Amino acid sequence: MVPAPPDDREPDFLEEDVVETPLEQLTRHWMNERHAPDILPAQEALLAALLDHLRRQSDAVQLLRGDPSTSEEEHIRIMLVQTEIERVKFIVRSYVRTRLFKIERYARFITINADIQTRLTAAERDHASRHVPRSTKNLLHAKLTDQHFYLEILQSLPEKQSHLDDTPMFVPPMVTEPDTSRPVFVHALKQCPTVRLPDGATLDMKKGHVSLMPYAIVEQLVARGEVELI
Repeated sequence: MVPAPPDDREPDFLEEDVVETPLEQLTRHWMNERHAPDILPAQEALLAALLDHLRRQSDAVQLLRGDPSTSEEEHIRIMLVQTEIERVKFIVRSYVRTRLFKIERYARFITINADIQTRLTAAERDHASRHVPRSTKNLLHAKLTDQHFYLEILQSLPEKQSHLDDTPMFVPPMVTEPDTSRPVFVHALKQCPTVRLPDGATLDMKKGHVSLMPYAIVEQLVARGEVELI
């Protein structure tokens, strides 16, 4: 029997899916949120679980630090745990601040877009309503402001120019919304479906590869966790 030829292919060390820890999941969602121009679905359950874990870890650390029988070696381990706790707190704070920044920036767009609203927590939706516009206290006042603006100014304009959410060519939009055409760096976490680029070319996104392309092209891949933004 003729021996089979040697397999010259490099081993794929990324072939098997690796189960993420809760912290790794939050870190991925944090980076995605930072780099995505759009507002991504809130990770409320994951965040709540991590915060609960942090509280229990902090309580355990305080008990050990107050115990006179705690050894020097244990104190060193306690310091390492405290360092990790602070690192997680930083990621949580940055994740929340990133979302709040987007919510305040796109507040009016959020209130007229049902799909975006489903991505927010109840507290985030309430926060958005308080920023439409910033000088008002509730969404009703914002709607009355729009109505007054329409009656006093927009009604006298041609029909094609008489809506707050119109975006005519060369004129800045009156309702700020995310620019999903913005390029982002994408890291494929698994073998992804072939994507079509704006110039008509196709790209085969293999696992582990990094590409630069408009966010709109990979939006669904990000949502499914098949890629991450870096």
